[in-house]
Amino acid sequence: MSERNSPVILYIEDDAEMIDLVTLILSRQGYQVIGAHGGRQGLDMVRQEQPDAILLDLMMPDMDGWDVYQQVKADKTTAHIPVMVISAKTQTIDQVLGLHVAKVDAYVCKPFHPQELIHSLEKILNR
Repeated sequence: MSERNSPVILYIEDDAEMIDLVTLILSRQGYQVIGAHGGRQGLDMVRQEQPDAILLDLMMPDMDGWDVYQQVKADKTTAHIPVMVISAKTQTIDQVLGLHVAKVDAYVCKPFHPQELIHSLEKILNR
């Protein structure tokens, strides 16, 4: 983890209300949340901020979440950052592909319970 006082979480999502919701939930737990509106902005912010973890939506209009994930993992300076997918893609096959094929660190389906989000984030940060 970084030398910062509280872990910095970057949430890459095209829905501003979802960013606000996740920011509210996680800031109450002491996390600093930065929202990126879409995949391209998210990639720039990953490189700039070097967050402690990335929360990533899959379905975004400007750049698919899987493309963002692949670019983060292909870059030596960001490959170590854990990634949790937060997606409305709730089919078992999507989760299996995410966790076992793409090897994301966690996969949370929308809608989610706040405790599920917090628990999943704590798990990937403590690895």
